[in-house]
Amino acid sequence: MPDNAIVKIQPLGFPWETADPFLFCVHHDDAYPKGNGRFGPDASLAGRSLGQDFGGKDGWSMYHGQQVPGFPSHPHRGFETVTIVRQGLTDHSDSLGAAARFGGGDVQWLTAGKGIVHSEMFPLLSTDQANPLELFQI
Repeated sequence: MPDNAIVKIQPLGFPWETADPFLFCVHHDDAYPKGNGRFGPDASLAGRSLGQDFGGKDGWSMYHGQQVPGFPSHPHRGFETVTIVRQGLTDHSDSLGAAARFGGGDVQWLTAGKGIVHSEMFPLLSTDQANPLELFQI
């Protein structure tokens, strides 16, 4: 065992570099503005590549969302995902009929098995203050 357990220090990118190419790990840390009453941001979406907005313009991203930030329906098969929410909210729904809202301190473990279609959206509920979001996905 090495004298120092820390092997390397480097800035965390998006996604994080992992030892296994089949392990995907990301950290979402978004300073969303106040909401518009329809779960989306009360801010201009001009200059964003909606559907592929990962740039962090103004401190937040829409990701694959068009009106509400997040990840609309998409398939998974043959692996598991773990979502750990530190702050903010995530709305989950899937092709097996499950739906839930989870937030700060909650963990969701999804086993895709032979296949599932699900969505994870980040509703901006507060219309009078910012809606920060921080979560990890593995």
